[in-house]
Amino acid sequence: MSSYSITEPSKRQKWAAGSFVIFYAVVTLMPLLWIIATGFKSPSDAIAYPPKVVFQPTLEGYVNLFTTRTRATPEMLVQAGEPKTWYDRIVRQYDMVIAGPSRYGERFLNSVIIGFGSTFFAIVLGTAAAYAFSRFRVPLKDDLLFFILSTRMMPPIAVAIPIFLMFRQLGLNDTHAGMILLYTAINLSLSVWLIHGFINEIPIEYEEAALIDGYTRFQAFYKVVLPQATTGIASTAIFCLIFAWNEYALAALLTSGTAQTAPPFIPTIIGTGGQDWPAVAAGATIFLLPVMIFTILLRKHLLRGITFGAVRK
Repeated sequence: MSSYSITEPSKRQKWAAGSFVIFYAVVTLMPLLWIIATGFKSPSDAIAYPPKVVFQPTLEGYVNLFTTRTRATPEMLVQAGEPKTWYDRIVRQYDMVIAGPSRYGERFLNSVIIGFGSTFFAIVLGTAAAYAFSRFRVPLKDDLLFFILSTRMMPPIAVAIPIFLMFRQLGLNDTHAGMILLYTAINLSLSVWLIHGFINEIPIEYEEAALIDGYTRFQAFYKVVLPQATTGIASTAIFCLIFAWNEYALAALLTSGTAQTAPPFIPTIIGTGGQDWPAVAAGATIFLLPVMIFTILLRKHLLRGITFGAVRK
């Protein structure tokens, strides 16, 4: 009679689970891989029907993404001489010359400043508020926490017009400070609630022992609580950054030039015959990299943060 464990899955269950995970991973990654591949297609291959899986790769999409091109007459082409670089040769195929850099670099930098800046402030303010709710007697604490959470339930676009009018009066339209302030306010509710749950899981006896040893309240928070809450803070930072990085509606409404981020800019990339899909795909691919790298660097904290407090001793 073979032994059977109620905790150890059978080989059939392992194969079924593995097959499901592989299938889910393929379905999830397919759109991402298609976007990356489209960035290396020519404009004709990008819109070909049926879609081309096998194609001749080219960097034309990336050249179009980072440069501004203009149509040149035969006399201008002769005057310009032979193309000096590989990207000049790509542009000359369409009887065009490079007039200068595009604005994608500026928009990408705006996304970095606004996304990481708002995430930093949301984490700092959220950690302080979460610690206060967790360790001190706050009047109407439960009601305040529910009010903070309720602000997350409302879609931000629902208050877009009042925010636009308010920003116009305060001179915050199309400014980095205004967008950082807005995204911080939106992410603060998520930050407070997530970090509050993690701090609640840290035994208060650790702080009491530190206070007995002569630590101040701030020293106990900085040297005892904060290191143990690192996993929760890291996972919260990832969620806050993802929202600020990908947000489109408010960025499209409140910015147009100086502080415009990449999401509203990428769809406006126009080629010689309409929408330049390889350049759009190239911009989207590059736009994914910072969040992907940030998540990979914090992946250990993210996994520990998701399961923190799930098993009690």
